[in-house]
Amino acid sequence: MDALVIVDAANVVGSVPDGWWRDRHGAAERLRDALPRYAADGLDGLLEPPLEVVLVVEGAARGVTSVAGVRVESAHGSGDDRIVELVADEGHGRQCLVVTADRGLRERVEALGARVTGPRAVWGGGREGGPGRRGHGG
Repeated sequence: MDALVIVDAANVVGSVPDGWWRDRHGAAERLRDALPRYAADGLDGLLEPPLEVVLVVEGAARGVTSVAGVRVESAHGSGDDRIVELVADEGHGRQCLVVTADRGLRERVEALGARVTGPRAVWGGGREGGPGRRGHGG
């Protein structure tokens, strides 16, 4: 069974001050579009491929659609609550990694056996062409 990677879209998008607040939906789409490579290539030093990648969106980003390699889950309420549900429902019996910098969420998912890494694992992280990087320095 593939390892499960759950990405907290609001937290990861919010970690890069690139004007995301002007277009939350578009920012979530840019993040989504950068994630398929991790499904195929894995996350360096964290998980080997293949990975099941799930992007959890909330608020103005609801309605972002799934693409090949990335399943998008729109939270009807709290994105954090949906992430905890996904860890509880789909994380058993396989490696589960949540991408967030939210300390409260970290504690909740670690209590369920998931590992946690910060936004840099998928957002820039020193890689050329990462989401939010538009070739003009920001």
